[in-house]
Amino acid sequence: MKRLILAAMLASGLAGAVNTAAADDALKAAIAGEHRSAANKARDTWRHPYETLTFFGIKPNMTVVELAPGGGWYTEILGPYLSKNGKLIAAGQAFVEGKRGGMALKAKFDANPAVFGKVVPAVFEPPSTFQIAAPNSVDMVLTFRNLHNWVGHGDAALKNTLQEIHKVLKPGGVLGVVDHRLPASMTQDAKASTGYVHEAWVIKTIEGAGFKLAAKSEVNANPKDTANHEHGVWTLPPVLANKDKDREKYIAIGESDRMTLKFVKQ
Repeated sequence: MKRLILAAMLASGLAGAVNTAAADDALKAAIAGEHRSAANKARDTWRHPYETLTFFGIKPNMTVVELAPGGGWYTEILGPYLSKNGKLIAAGQAFVEGKRGGMALKAKFDANPAVFGKVVPAVFEPPSTFQIAAPNSVDMVLTFRNLHNWVGHGDAALKNTLQEIHKVLKPGGVLGVVDHRLPASMTQDAKASTGYVHEAWVIKTIEGAGFKLAAKSEVNANPKDTANHEHGVWTLPPVLANKDKDREKYIAIGESDRMTLKFVKQ
């Protein structure tokens, strides 16, 4: 009997290892896919998509929400990765005339149905509109370099936004956050107008909305970034807001120093 139990445990462990390896291979394949532009792939050096998504614990059978996907940099990876056994909800501006960001993303999706055909659009327009998903229906919510944009709405609105995110997650579901990190020694203004925010403040604020910090990673850290730039974070690549002024200096610094935080719904 003990031998049977041990054999079952070993078989289960082997199956788990195989499934994990298959998931890893699928993620690597999505990142390496030919559908991604050379410019987007070049930013992998700074954005570390494989390491970041693995840290958050993503699996190919999950239902995942990407908040404010912007131009779809991460969507290009998440869409094919989740298309077979999972589900990706891209929650941003509505796909309606007059919403420039939403219409641009729709055009991107329409141009490549093989990659984006199974992505489900949803509306996430803080501080007022949250048509993301049904309550307690999502395994993971991801937001990349967006939280600082919500700070300017005010503390009450930010807390409401976080509570709306909390609402759609299953109990124990994961919220993954990447954002520009302001050194603790520097003052954060009320609207985070430089694009940088204090990590300790972000943790306290998100935990105040019903989450618990599960882990932190330095995978997206950049010690060369002082966070003290003429045009805030947008001085650095990829924006390079100063244009030709000190261009090589900022290219040498690289993209911003970023916190990478994993929270779970309580």
